[in-house]
Amino acid sequence: MNNYREKTLPTKEERHKLFGSVKPGPKTKPAEKDKMADLQNLQRDFLFDLDAVGITNVKYPVQISSKTNPNTQTSVATFTFTSSIKQTSKGTNMSRFMEQLTSYSKNGFYAEFSMLKEFTKELANRLDQKDATIELSFPWFYERTGPSSGLAGLNHADLTMRVVYHQDTGYELQAGMSVLITTLCPCSKEISEYSAHNQRGKVTMEVCLPEDFNELEFDWKIALLEAAESNASARLHPVLKRPDEKMVTEVAYENPRFVEDMARLVAADLYELPFVSGFEITCQNEESIHMHDAIAKIRHNKS
Repeated sequence: MNNYREKTLPTKEERHKLFGSVKPGPKTKPAEKDKMADLQNLQRDFLFDLDAVGITNVKYPVQISSKTNPNTQTSVATFTFTSSIKQTSKGTNMSRFMEQLTSYSKNGFYAEFSMLKEFTKELANRLDQKDATIELSFPWFYERTGPSSGLAGLNHADLTMRVVYHQDTGYELQAGMSVLITTLCPCSKEISEYSAHNQRGKVTMEVCLPEDFNELEFDWKIALLEAAESNASARLHPVLKRPDEKMVTEVAYENPRFVEDMARLVAADLYELPFVSGFEITCQNEESIHMHDAIAKIRHNKS
């Protein structure tokens, strides 16, 4: 049996003192905001204009609406907020970015271009600047059912949204998606007596949207998802029973795709979307019989 002796600890105040805490010293600088020095608002020649100043890596909940299940969901987005400043200004007021985000989030921050446009214009006015930019990225979940069993589960794609407001030129809107798919190698299928190697691929799309883009008319999330998945050898599924697996495997074998094929087929679908004015596509396959990945890219401006 171990001998136990109760330890007597010093008080919490004495413990803090032991680890370096000291009593507050004399306060000589003003505590009232209007009497404090404001270094950020100094006006001099500071050598260069700054293209973007603000805050980044801000995580905040967002509400997402979709025309596929689940129709409404909450996700966590990572934000970046910026504006430009002239060389005559030393800096920006960082607290105003978070003040506005908090204000907008009281009734739910919706990941919709209509709200982002309103947000950036108000942010520019709040900062007393001609421009403001908001960027956010977040996972979006969508229901997927097995092709034979009909058993449902949730897949997800990674989305990005970007809105730039400028007092003189209006708005620039960009949307993006990265989604995983399956590809089966056409060369492997052609030269082998049986079977063919396949791999998981990632399709990343960034599209430019018109200033008056209407999300009530077009759900860009579903359109980009379909552009990627419908051109793959096969779609990914969260739940597969044996009859599902048989169907998915056979569909992949019937639709072989090189990474180059994927990029061109996705580009054709994006080109046909009426609300897309330009796009950039990156297709990357994690090769199953190589140590390296295969990659293909396309950039196209429809105008």
